[in-house]
Amino acid sequence: MRTVDAKRVDLLAARQPGQPLVYNIPTHRSFADALASGLVAAYSGDPIALARGRVLLPNNRAVRTLTEAFIRASGGGLLLPRLIPIGDPEFDDRIGGALDPADASDPLPPAVDPLDRLLSLANLVRTPGESAAEALRLAADLARTLDQLTIAEVDPARLATAADDAPDLAHHWQVSLDRLRAILDRWPETLRQRGRIDLTDRRNRLLRATADRWKLSPPSGFTLAAGITTTAPAVAALLARVARLPDGAVLLPALALPDTMPDEEWDALGPEDGQRGEPTHPQFHLKQLLDQIGVARGEVLTWRASGRASSPAVRGRAVMHAMTAADFSEKWSALPPRERRLTGIRAAELPNPAAEAMTIAVALREALETPERTAALVTPDRALASRVSAILTRWGIDANDSAGAPLSQAAPGTLLLGILAAAAEGLAPVALLALLKHPLVGGTGDERLAWLDRVRALDLALRGPRPPAGLAGLDRHCAEKDEWQQAWAPLRANVAPLDTFFDGTVTLAIVAARLRETATALAGDAAWTGPAGRLAGELLAELEAAPAAATTFATASDAVPLLRQLLDERPVRPPYGGHQRIQILGVLEARLQQADLMILAGLNEGVWPADPRPDPWLAPRIRVNLGLPTLDTVTGLAAHDFASALGAPRVLLTRARRDGRSPTVASRLWLRLQAMTGGIARDLRLERLAAAIDSPHGPPNPVDRPAPNPPLDARPKRIAVTDLDRLQADPFAFYAKAILRLRPLDPLDADHSAAWKGTAVHQILEEWYKQDDCDPKTLLGRARALIEGDAIHPMLRALWQPRLIEAIKWIAELEARHQSEGRRPTAAETWGETDIAGVTLFGKADRIDRLPEGGLAIVDYKTGKAPKQKAVDAGFALQLGLLGLIARAGGFTDVAGTPELHEYWSLAKDKDSFGKLTRPDKELGAPDFLDRAERQFTAAAAHWLTGTAPFTAKLNSAYAPYEDYDQLMRLGEWYGRD
Repeated sequence: MRTVDAKRVDLLAARQPGQPLVYNIPTHRSFADALASGLVAAYSGDPIALARGRVLLPNNRAVRTLTEAFIRASGGGLLLPRLIPIGDPEFDDRIGGALDPADASDPLPPAVDPLDRLLSLANLVRTPGESAAEALRLAADLARTLDQLTIAEVDPARLATAADDAPDLAHHWQVSLDRLRAILDRWPETLRQRGRIDLTDRRNRLLRATADRWKLSPPSGFTLAAGITTTAPAVAALLARVARLPDGAVLLPALALPDTMPDEEWDALGPEDGQRGEPTHPQFHLKQLLDQIGVARGEVLTWRASGRASSPAVRGRAVMHAMTAADFSEKWSALPPRERRLTGIRAAELPNPAAEAMTIAVALREALETPERTAALVTPDRALASRVSAILTRWGIDANDSAGAPLSQAAPGTLLLGILAAAAEGLAPVALLALLKHPLVGGTGDERLAWLDRVRALDLALRGPRPPAGLAGLDRHCAEKDEWQQAWAPLRANVAPLDTFFDGTVTLAIVAARLRETATALAGDAAWTGPAGRLAGELLAELEAAPAAATTFATASDAVPLLRQLLDERPVRPPYGGHQRIQILGVLEARLQQADLMILAGLNEGVWPADPRPDPWLAPRIRVNLGLPTLDTVTGLAAHDFASALGAPRVLLTRARRDGRSPTVASRLWLRLQAMTGGIARDLRLERLAAAIDSPHGPPNPVDRPAPNPPLDARPKRIAVTDLDRLQADPFAFYAKAILRLRPLDPLDADHSAAWKGTAVHQILEEWYKQDDCDPKTLLGRARALIEGDAIHPMLRALWQPRLIEAIKWIAELEARHQSEGRRPTAAETWGETDIAGVTLFGKADRIDRLPEGGLAIVDYKTGKAPKQKAVDAGFALQLGLLGLIARAGGFTDVAGTPELHEYWSLAKDKDSFGKLTRPDKELGAPDFLDRAERQFTAAAAHWLTGTAPFTAKLNSAYAPYEDYDQLMRLGEWYGRD
């Protein structure tokens, strides 16, 4: 095999005319740094000579990577060669201007805007009744399939015969194929009418034209094609031309040469004689590329310059051995230990993603202890990258994730989604408050604080079941209380446009315009500042200008998922300014570069390599018939990226044994290294160090059962009749409620709970007493009015109506019977109080009746079941008895007399009917029942309210079903420990 010294100025000319020149930069060298240092050394005698040349690169990311490598290699000022991206259709990269001359004699039509193209395809595939969001998702898959067909230069006419040798093709695949053929018949005409062509088609034409132009008139200066591994015919044709230019060469990354991969293995990669070959092998695409440009592997030279971040060559050979095809893996047993040793590579296997992120962060932090050492995390797992970035922030290390995060996760993106969600859900409380609390809304400084005060007050007003939809519903709901109205009034004007956001026929262009106006009104310039804000503004501007957006109709139900899909496709990448020696990279961003320490993380199956993305348009057999890359090809590319990254001087491999849901399976790449070496060396020191960072120091100190003991003057001297049970069964819960004054908040958009139902029924019965004098004939009408009101959800109406109506009928019949016996209601929902044992006892009686003999009947309504007699006998459920004590003492205004009956009117189901009357004083009689309640209350008051007993948690858990304060008392830490 020939080698060439990169320090010779004529390194690109030392060959026979027409002979191709292809170099390989081995795995153990950083591609970008080796290329930059070789060129700087070769042209160091003439600084202008370097600037006369050009380097073709795969995409804009590679341009940035090589630019940084030239800066490191030069050590000072430098005139760079022209760095020209050939464009990557997967990222909508445009081809470099040098390959798209503005003064061409026959200029090509401009490319269709990617967003307009996507929406146009969505309109083509959308069927009646299908949501715009689903059509957009399908259109994105269609766009990828069309691009693959164009890149592979497949004649659409071949689709007609693609299924001829697949008689067993499933029906749904045949339907998809027919549908694709119909679209391909219509799409070119659509483009022609607009005077546009597809981006991939334009790229193909420009690359072919450039190859033809350079064949007739080679460019001046040197021309290199570096790091391009795409096997597309147009790209391969250009590389073949560059390799044969007088001053041209092609540089490939991490090609396996014969000393690491014998010819027998190389030839077995295929594809030959119609065989599929080994698309999952990391060298498969490189073999295809060499075949297309007409270069034998034995003709490839080794680039001798190394640059920084190099590892021993023996490591590169060991990595190539590990990546051998399964049919040849038996050679591992015959390899000498030196050829199987992965010196400098360590592994860390962690229990979960959190531990993995901490271990990685510690390794990155440790790398900074060595001056000038660089480190990089490479992972396709975006969640893991975010965790590591957050942990590094603890130590003041700003390591931005260069792969970026979706715009839907950035503040401007969430603002747009919040606006759409609030409008689509009719100003429902959760969506509305999420929007009003958004960090970009409400201004800054004191203005923001005042805004949040009003929003928090509105938050309290909207707790509980959802009010009726729209502004009108919120207006009626907030008008019930003055403090609610005061909070809502200044906010109303800001959200009023959302009430009519989806009125009439709304297209995606109209949605974009209304989003822009509303976001500006709510957040001002803050919505459009920074990289994420500018990206959001560009998206809305493109939507407003796109012709297809004006014909894409959006409804309230699909607007949010549709916008989310568009935002997800736009990553927000941080600008320059992060840490100089720490990088967090995606797999694509890590191509062509290495650091002193490379951490390859997320090595689980389905993550690295990722599961192939299915093609819903073309069956796998059809793709093979058309000559398209198989879905498994992405696995081979992932393996090549992995092998390239293993060439760094020091490498740390990490994986988590579990994800957030279940055990994981180690990546096939991880398992290959383990199998060849017999086990990668574990970095146990690093694992232990990471585990110790957040571990508590000293022995565990478990919490005891809480028993606060406030001073006597801090203990309440007033208690509600409903709180005696809480005081006796769970004194701590009483302490939290009565002394700390903590109250649980109802959730937003809450279901209609038992408490809500009880309040609604109590209100019906109160109005029935005050307005109808308990006329049995009018009660049923009031119940029906409640059920048919706007506040009742249709599902609740369907489930609750038959039960409530039956129970209300029972009350009406019971009332008619009582009135016939001379019993009349005398008070309803009335408050009273009295002093007992130095404590004021107060409460509200649902109803008090005058009996024919002059005595009183104390009635308590229950929408659920009444308390069991067992609880009464145990000294609990004494609410009726305590109300009777207040009545006996004359504590209820305008109600005088002796309680003789204590009744629960339960509306719950009892056997086969609804409604049941129970009397807890039936066995003892009213006088003894009241005396017993007084003794129980006096004892409890003397113990906790006028005494000094501690408020111990959960004294009697059988009668303490309250869970509002369980977290505050840390119940799970001590309950049951003894």
